[in-house]
Amino acid sequence: MFSSPDALPLADRLISLRHALHREPELGLDLPRTQAKVLAALEGLPLEITRGRGLSSVTAVLRGGRPGPAVLLRGDMDALPVQEESGVAYASEIPGRMHACGHDVHTAGLVGAAHLLAGRREELAGDVVLMFQPGEEGQGGAKIMIDEGVLDAAGSRVVAAYAVHVAATALPLGLIATRAGTMLAASDTVTVTVTGRGGHGSSPHLAVDPVPALCAMVTALQTVVTRTVDAFDPAVVTVGSIHAGSAANIIPESGTLEITVRSFSAATHRAIRAGIERTLRGVADAHGVRVEIDYREDYPVTVNDPGEADFALRTARAAVGEQRVFVAPRPLAASEDFSFVLDQVPGAYLTLGAVPPGTDPATAPMNHAPQAVFDDRAVTETAVLLASLAAARLQEGAA
Repeated sequence: MFSSPDALPLADRLISLRHALHREPELGLDLPRTQAKVLAALEGLPLEITRGRGLSSVTAVLRGGRPGPAVLLRGDMDALPVQEESGVAYASEIPGRMHACGHDVHTAGLVGAAHLLAGRREELAGDVVLMFQPGEEGQGGAKIMIDEGVLDAAGSRVVAAYAVHVAATALPLGLIATRAGTMLAASDTVTVTVTGRGGHGSSPHLAVDPVPALCAMVTALQTVVTRTVDAFDPAVVTVGSIHAGSAANIIPESGTLEITVRSFSAATHRAIRAGIERTLRGVADAHGVRVEIDYREDYPVTVNDPGEADFALRTARAAVGEQRVFVAPRPLAASEDFSFVLDQVPGAYLTLGAVPPGTDPATAPMNHAPQAVFDDRAVTETAVLLASLAAARLQEGAA
C-alpha cells in the first residue's frame, strides 16, 4: 500500500512532466512527442517496454519479485481539438489543441505509479502491466492495444485492470468515487443524410424539401426516448449538428444530422438503436425523402466488476482515508474506451476530484471545456491510487 508521503519525492518531476505534456498536446492515435516524453520518464526503471504498431502506445511490464498473477493499470495520453482558455502558465502552445480532459494528469500519474511500484518491486507478488494509451477520445485506442496484445503482455492474461480519471468539476480535489456495475454510458454516433430534390424557395411544390424532414426528425427522436426506453434504465439522444442549405431562397438537395446517443445497459442500447432507425425511416417516408443512416457504435457501457469495485473502494480508503472515498450514487453519461478492457477482464474505473482549492466544484468548468483546470496535486494522487490498487491486488491474489 502507498500513501501521499511516498509520492512527495516524485512530485516535482511528475508535475514537470504533466506541464510538458500539457504544452504539447497531441490528438488521436499518433502521439510521437507524447510517447517520447513517456519513454524518457520511464528510463532507468526495470521495465519490459513495447511500443505499439498501429498507434503510439507504450506497454511496460514490471516483474514482481515474487510469483503471482498480473494486473493492468491504464493511463490515456491523447488531447482534444479545443482552443485553450484556462489561463494557466503551462497552457497549450499548439493552437486548437488542449488537454481539456486531464489525460496529461493520467499519463504523469501512471509514470508516478511505475516509479512507486518499481521501488518496491521485490515485494510485489506478480507483475504489473502499464498501459499508456493513445486515442481514447473517439478513436478506440484501447481496442487497438487489446488487439496488439496488451492484456497478455506479461505472458498471461491480466486478472484485473484499473483506470483513474480526473474530474475538473463536481468533485473537490482528492475525493475518489466509484461504484459496482455500470459506471459510464455506452456512446454511439449517428450521421443522418436526408436527400430530396432541390429547387427555388418561391416554388416548394416543385421541389422535395429535406429541411422540414430534418426538423421533424429532431423532434420525433425525443419521443423515441420517452416512449421506447424504461425510465429507470435511461438513454440520452442529442442532435448536436444540423446542416442544410446555402441561401434563403434556395431549397437544398440534401441535409444532415449528427446525433450522439448514450445508454446504460445492453438492453436499452439495442432498443434505442432500433427505435432511432425506425423513426428516421418513418419520418423520411412521410416526407417523401430518402434517408441514409450511418449508425456507429463507438464505446460500450463501462461496467465495473462488483468484486473489483468493492476492492477498489477498500484500497482507496486505506490509501487516502475513509472521508475522501465514497460510492458514486449513479453512473455518469460520459463514455470511455476503457470499457473495451473491462469487457475482457474484471476491473474498476474510478473518478478522482481535481478541482483546485478556492474554486467552487459546482460551477467549475467541466472536462472538455476550454477553461477546464486540473490541480497539479492530482498527479501524485493518481500515482498513489494506481500504485496502491496494483500492489494490493497482487497481495490479495497471493494470499
